[in-house]
Amino acid sequence: MSKSDPLVSVVTPVFNGEKYLVDCIESILAQTYDNLEYTIVNNCSTDRTLEIAQRYAKEDRRIKIVNNSKFVDLIQNHNIAFNLISKGSKYCKLVSADDWIYPECISKLVELAEDNPAVGIVGSYCIRAHGVRFPGLPVGASVFSGRQVCRNFLLGSIDVFGLPTTVLYRSTLVRSSDTFFPTSRPSADIDACLVHLQSCDFGFVHQILAFERIHDEAISTYLWDLNSFFVDRLEFVSDYGHIYLTKSEMNDRLEELSTLYYNFLAECYLKVWEPKFWTYHKQRMAKIGYSFYSVRLGKAVLRKIGDLLLNPKQTSEKVVKRMVFARPRGKRPWVP
Repeated sequence: MSKSDPLVSVVTPVFNGEKYLVDCIESILAQTYDNLEYTIVNNCSTDRTLEIAQRYAKEDRRIKIVNNSKFVDLIQNHNIAFNLISKGSKYCKLVSADDWIYPECISKLVELAEDNPAVGIVGSYCIRAHGVRFPGLPVGASVFSGRQVCRNFLLGSIDVFGLPTTVLYRSTLVRSSDTFFPTSRPSADIDACLVHLQSCDFGFVHQILAFERIHDEAISTYLWDLNSFFVDRLEFVSDYGHIYLTKSEMNDRLEELSTLYYNFLAECYLKVWEPKFWTYHKQRMAKIGYSFYSVRLGKAVLRKIGDLLLNPKQTSEKVVKRMVFARPRGKRPWVP
């Protein structure tokens, strides 16, 4: 691509990222797309993060470093980064400090967005240590109604939004609010998609363009251990169901998720998980206005014990770290 192509503002919010930041930065500098600016927002890191960023900034004038005057939480740091994008940028690309992107990533995402002006958000496939997560979109199409994507996501038939590193945003969306990530929950990037896709289309490049690093220090790993994503899904349906679903669909989906959630908690109860796990889930449920029903949990535990006694082998195979929204569900095919 040439200098005449639209400006892309790339941002990386980071805290203590020295272990993987070099890979992240070099993946940006290796892009086949030249017309970009790159802002690294250092959230009061106590390791060599700043030193690494400064070394690269001296070598490439496109890199700018911003140091927070005080430590902020994860989502606040992302919103600080979004507020620093250039007024002249047409697109914004977030790359997490422990991830990296393939050389053609920005070029491919921008190309699709430029060809389709109604597209506000563009995604792609991502590879991780455990393989590639497929979102459930039909391979023969690249542009989808934003409202229909959100509707199918809430109903559980697709898992389309991936992680922030896979996504490109139109800068007009990012600049429309001081808090582009509109909530404080860890999955606020999905909130942003659910908010903005009410009024624009969603694009998807059917190529692997990003790499997600799974490691013990990652916040996502901590959240996977707590399985916070079950509660996230309940929150999404509670907060956005009235926009994308009928009242009966919303109620049915909430009941379906609640049943699956308590079945999951019953499995955890039998594994005797740590107290912090139960405290976390009680607090999250209370925050979204759901009581943590001990009676319902007790019934789920009894059913699980019955399953173990009657079908020990089959049940043990099912008691795995499964996510209800991590795979396409056959009974709800994609609706274009």
